[in-house]
Order: sequence, then C-alpha cells, then structure tokens
Amino acid sequence: MRRRVVVTGLGMINPMGHDVQTVWARMQAGESGVGYTTLFDASGFPTKISAEVKNWDITDTGEPAEQWENRGRHTKFAAGAAKQAMADSGVLDRSLDPTRFGIYLGSGEGNQDFLSFTRMMAAALKGGEYDAEKFIRKGLEILNPAFELEQEPNMPAAHLAGMFNAQGPNYNCLTACAASSQAVGEATEIIRRGDADVMLSGGTHSMIHPFGVTGFNLLTALSERNEDPTKASRPFDATRDGFVLGEGSAMVVLEELEHAKQHGATIYGEVLGYGTTADAYRITDIPPDGHGGIASMRMAIKDARLNPDDIGYVNAHGTSTRSTTKSKRWLAAKSSASTPIRCRSAAPRA
Repeated sequence: MRRRVVVTGLGMINPMGHDVQTVWARMQAGESGVGYTTLFDASGFPTKISAEVKNWDITDTGEPAEQWENRGRHTKFAAGAAKQAMADSGVLDRSLDPTRFGIYLGSGEGNQDFLSFTRMMAAALKGGEYDAEKFIRKGLEILNPAFELEQEPNMPAAHLAGMFNAQGPNYNCLTACAASSQAVGEATEIIRRGDADVMLSGGTHSMIHPFGVTGFNLLTALSERNEDPTKASRPFDATRDGFVLGEGSAMVVLEELEHAKQHGATIYGEVLGYGTTADAYRITDIPPDGHGGIASMRMAIKDARLNPDDIGYVNAHGTSTRSTTKSKRWLAAKSSASTPIRCRSAAPRA
C-alpha cells in the first residue's frame, strides 16, 4: 500500500493579509487586495494597478534585518509563510530527522538589478557602439555577488532549508501559473515513495516591477481597468480585460499520515490525487480542445481512486485573459501543465 499524505500546517503572506485567518476573513467579506502600484512609478504604463503586500517586513517574523538585506522580496515572503506553516504543524516540536525533511517550491526569479544593468549598458555604449569588454568591466566593478545570486529561482528553497535544517530532497519547479500546485503534487509523491516523511511546499513570487509589467503589458495580458482597481480582476466576466499582477507566498506542511499522528498534528486534509501533463501546443495559449488540462484532471481523479461524480469543488485557474483572432491575450509564461490537487477532510488526532 502506498503511503498516505496529509496537510498539517498552513501559512501565507499576501495582499489580503499576513496570516491565514486574516486572509480568509477578508475573502469571506468580499474584500480586495488590489490598488494603485506603489513599488515603482507606474504612471507611464498602460496598467497602473497591482496587488501588493503592504505593511509587512521580514523583521515581523523575528529574523534579523541585516541577514536578509540582499535577499529577494519573494524569498522574504516565503520565509514568513513558511514560519507560520511550520509553527502550525508543530512538527519541529518533536525530534525530526533532518534527512527525512525536504522542500519543494514553485518559485520564479528573484532580484532584478535594473540600476546596475543600466549603468553597465551606459558604460558599454560610450562612443555609440556596444563594447562588451566595457560592459563586463563595469559589472565587475559595481555588482554585489550576494545580491545577484538572489536572482536564481532556487534561492527561496535554499534559504528555507537553512532556516529549518531541512536536509532532505530540495527542489524548485518553474512552470508559471501551475508551479505551486505542481510543487505540492511532486512533494506528495516524494513522501508517497518513501524519500521523506515531511515536506514543506508551496510557492512564492513577485513580478511587480518595471520589467514584469512591461512584458505583460506588451502581451496585452494585464487589465487596464485603472479607474476601478478593486473590480479589475474579473476572470469569469464577459467584460474581463486581463489579469492583475499580485505577489506573496503560501506554504503547506505535508506529512506521512502515521508520522503526523505520532505528534498529534491537526490534520487539515489528505492529498488523494495528483496529475500533471503538457499539451505540447504553444507557450501563450492552450489548444482549443483543452486536451492537456483534461488529461491532467483525469490523471488526478484516477490517482485518487475516485469518480468524476465524487468531485464537489474545482479550483479553476482564471486568468481573466481573452483570445481573439486579432490578439492572443494570454499570459506569455502560461504553462499547459495543470495540476489539480484533490483533498478530503480528516478529523484531527488528539
């Protein structure tokens, strides 16, 4: 029999709040985390709105500011969400074999060093022609290695491993909108096959910067409903005109069922099925017949040993984008991998 995997810890930092309870309460009240962009001057962009995390700092978690100075915004969100999830699970309150504890995240790129790159290009273009040697020399002069390292998408997972002494499997997947769900599914498989007993999994990202907004605006993927920010995200509305960029992190602690019972963890649910596919179509839109997503869902249902009639809730990926013959309004990094996770409730063990 395969090992059963349950969820025992939850944590999040996002525009709606800095913990699970606050976010849930605001969602129930129908509130929005969208407003005018303040992280940079977006006044010259077609899209002037975003969903920013506000009034939160890594020091709120008790971490020393100097240690996190060069680390990416998304890495800080990951640390905040992970600390909540780990505390919620109580798994660190018992003797945990660090080699049986791993990390699997869905995280994108980190720091974007626009200022340094601009200075390097300015040095390289003196005289009217590009000089690669001058570009490199300027980079060696001004770049901060610790800061530049944080661009790599594996860094949040690396830092979390160090924070919690997680010496087991450590992975990061970058499949765009499917990344966090895929990370949870793959983390589940690691526990199922016996390579770990506990996995910290989830996702983290922030693209609210000039480069990110420029790219999505050029793809006509972002909403331009600037006059009414809180109503701009409308994924299933006939008048939808694109999505709203957000940021933040959400984490879960996954445990093998018996492992969770041994330390009296609160069990929020069990991961029953997982499926992942690629439709092998195009990077910016899906095939008209949706065969990739369909196959993925069928795989998850089969893996869970359920029937389609057993499914009572579908968490849809609503991009708010539109596709027409004149303009393909789809997210450029959209992954055809769809990874639905089916959970069922389970009673907590005292």
